[in-house]
Parts: sequence; C-alpha cells; structure tokens
Amino acid sequence: MRLAVFLAIWLMAGPALAADPPRMQADPSWPKPLPHHWVLGEVSGVAVDAADNVWIIQRPRTAKVDSRHVAAPPVIEFDPAGAVVQGWGGPGKGYDWVQNEHGITVDSKGFVWIGGNGPDDGQVLKFTRTGRFVLQIGHPAHGAASNDVTRLGRPAEVAVDDAANEVYVADGYANRRIIVFDATTGAFKWLWGAYGGRPADVTQHYDPHAPLPRQFGRPVHCVRLAKDGLVYVCDRQNDRIQVFRKDGTFVTEWRIAPDTTGLGSVWDLGLWPDAGQTLLFVADGRNERVHVVRRGDGRVLGGFGAAGRKPGEFHWVHSLATDSHGDVFTGEVDGGNRVQRFVPATAP
Repeated sequence: MRLAVFLAIWLMAGPALAADPPRMQADPSWPKPLPHHWVLGEVSGVAVDAADNVWIIQRPRTAKVDSRHVAAPPVIEFDPAGAVVQGWGGPGKGYDWVQNEHGITVDSKGFVWIGGNGPDDGQVLKFTRTGRFVLQIGHPAHGAASNDVTRLGRPAEVAVDDAANEVYVADGYANRRIIVFDATTGAFKWLWGAYGGRPADVTQHYDPHAPLPRQFGRPVHCVRLAKDGLVYVCDRQNDRIQVFRKDGTFVTEWRIAPDTTGLGSVWDLGLWPDAGQTLLFVADGRNERVHVVRRGDGRVLGGFGAAGRKPGEFHWVHSLATDSHGDVFTGEVDGGNRVQRFVPATAP
C-alpha cells in the first residue's frame, strides 16, 4: 500500500519530477525491542522473504554484552511490524559454520542461505527457515583460488534463481568472481570474472583517474538478480556495479561515487519493487549513504543518509534489502550494530 500511494503521488507530480528519486525517511519505531535481553553485534546481512518478513545475519562475537544482556543468535527473523519471530544459527552437526557471518538470502521456497568472510571461510550454507541444515557448497579453505570450482574464497552473498534452481555466489573477499551452482545438489555450473572474462588472482589497486581494472577487486561484495534476467554485481573496491546476463555475458558497468578510495562505494544493492524494478538502492559504507540509481542507465538520481548514530544516519552501512512496499532495510557493521527501516515519504 505504501508503494502504491507513493507511486501515485510521484506520477501526479508530472514530467518535471520524472528524474527525482523517492524520498525516504527513517522509521525509528522499527524494529521492536529484542526479546530475551538480546544484543546485536555487527549486522552483516539483510534479506526480505516472500511474506515481507525481514531476516538479518549478525555477528554474536562482536556484540557488546554485559551481566544483563546476551548476544543474539546469528540469524533473526522479524515480522513486517518489526517483532522477532525466531532466532537460530551457529555450529552444528553435519556442516561447517562460518568463522565470520556475512550475507543472508531467503529464496522463494523459504530456504535461507548464508555466507562467511572469515580467513578460512570457503563455503556457503543452506538451511530451512527454522534452521535445519540442508546443504553446504564448498569447504573451509584459506587464500584465493578464483578458478577452483571445489571451494569458495570468503563468499560474501548469494542470489537464487528460483525458476532455474541455481544459486549465484558473490565470491568474494578472497576470490574475484561470480560462481553458479545447482541450488539442490551444489553441483558447479559456470563462473566468470569482471567483464565476463576469466578471473585471475592478481594484485591491483584502484585509482579513480586510471583506466578501470580488468579484474574484480576484493571484495566481490554482492550479487542481485532482476526479474528481467540481468545480474548486478557489487565490485566494492572499484566503485562500480557491473551488469551481466545470467550466462556471464557482460552488458555494462556504472561507476558510483568514483572518487572513493580505500573501502570503496558499492557495498550492497536492492531493487525498487515497481513493475519494472526501475531503481537500484546502493549501500555505500565508505560515504555513509544510500545512493538511488536509475536502473535503465545507471544515473545516480540522489540518495539519503549521512554519517552518525541517529535514526536515518549510518555507521558503516553494509547491507541492504527492499520489501514489496518499497521499504528499504539496512544493516551496519564496525560498531554500528543495528538494522534500520526507511519508508517512502508520501507527503512533501
């Protein structure tokens, strides 16, 4: 309903505002207080499921606990109103839990996928929505091996093509590639590097004034699938989004805040849920901002957020997801340790 109202107002505003981004405002009432004296650590992943429930993965080892509080479980599900539905996760029988939790995705069948960027994380894990282990792809391993199909390299995030039953892995903090597996068996299918080429584990440094690198930087931080079949990849360190077809054919690339050095500007992204998915929301943890990007041509239309600790401000905004209403959810790391909701403003 919020999205429908906002779109109606946006359209009535006329052609003069056609390039203006939606105005988003923080909702300080979301989420509701956590149960059981839970405290969040770094919120390293956010996802929204088919029912608009919001899922986060967080790092219990980074939670600041005391005699009155305990670290929350790694995986937490919230209902749309912000109340906790359940929490689970951690080491268990039959799988290798990650050293450092990173990235969460919930597919249309309700399976929950997580990655990890610890020094020896070479696997992604698949669970039922209640936390029962289903599948492990890869195994713990150290270092980079971007053409090894038997293990991953500190994988950051996955996207699931439900119709094709395939899982795309943004791989990652050690490797420099997108790699695709069968979502049921974990069998390898194909992989690619920047520009759709063969990935190589080479040392490179981003220079805003030099030609763009021919390899992904580290980390390859996110992967998202649009309804029209395009694949969007966050090449964080190189300040760019690269766009592909599902087979790895390169389509185009867009630079976001290209003067950003160090940690880079493209950390995560989400798709606006209108019929054409016309906008991308890009989390930029270096500049503490969410950029609003037109998906048709990569033009940055505006954005929201600033550095700080108040509602609507960010400290290392790291992850992002959107729901069917047009709400945007963000997670923060490096002591930010929170999830926020932003809703479309429906009045001037």
